[in-house]
Amino acid sequence: MNVSWMIAYQTIVKKEFVRFARIWIQTILPSVITIFLYITIFGNFIGDRIGNIKNFSYVDYIIPGLILMPIITNSYMNVVGSFYSSRFQKSCEELLVAPVPNWVILLGYISGGVLRAFVVSIAVYFVTTLFTKMPIHNIYFVILITFLTAFLFSTAGFINAAYAKSFDDINIVPTFILAPLTYLGGTFYSIDALPQIWQDISLVNPIAYIVSSYRYAFLGLEETNILLAVLIIVTFIIILFIIALIILAKGIGIKN
Repeated sequence: MNVSWMIAYQTIVKKEFVRFARIWIQTILPSVITIFLYITIFGNFIGDRIGNIKNFSYVDYIIPGLILMPIITNSYMNVVGSFYSSRFQKSCEELLVAPVPNWVILLGYISGGVLRAFVVSIAVYFVTTLFTKMPIHNIYFVILITFLTAFLFSTAGFINAAYAKSFDDINIVPTFILAPLTYLGGTFYSIDALPQIWQDISLVNPIAYIVSSYRYAFLGLEETNILLAVLIIVTFIIILFIIALIILAKGIGIKN
């Protein structure tokens, strides 16, 4: 990456960071409050009745999935909101006429989503320490899965932003796709406890593999093949990244 491309990349990332940081009450605080309520209600009130799952307390078992939820939503919403706003204001056209490759522009937006996901995940993690002293099994794997997950859903957010026709459209995917897949991905329960037919259905849910990987990173609990889970995540990233590059190259949602 030459100097001019690096400057362009840094400018986009800085813009994205300033964008969500200056309205932290809307972008970061809600996730902190939500995780507090989830742990209070599900972890404490309901968890005491459920007991342990696979030798872990219920609150410890669900915390990796609870941390993952705001990572998914924040990385996704940061990019879909930012890029659609730039389409709406016609400011993205200035980027496209600049002598900067499309992949640099795309990486800039995605990096903004990844950065917001890390900020939110750290804030949310500190909230969980108020309820449990759960040790982290592999901090490097936690960072890796956080990065891959944020990168994946930031890219998905970019694609949604390109096809959205109105501000209402950017909420369709989070509401009707991401939320159901997250809740059905084993966040609050073990997939092994489901009837066999639902276990088979869960195998086609990519978020189930992400939750399982994150649970392994925190608890050391291997519920699925970790190498396969990482491979699936990386495969989705490659596919969506290529689609996003094609969208930029053709100017879908921008030129028309």
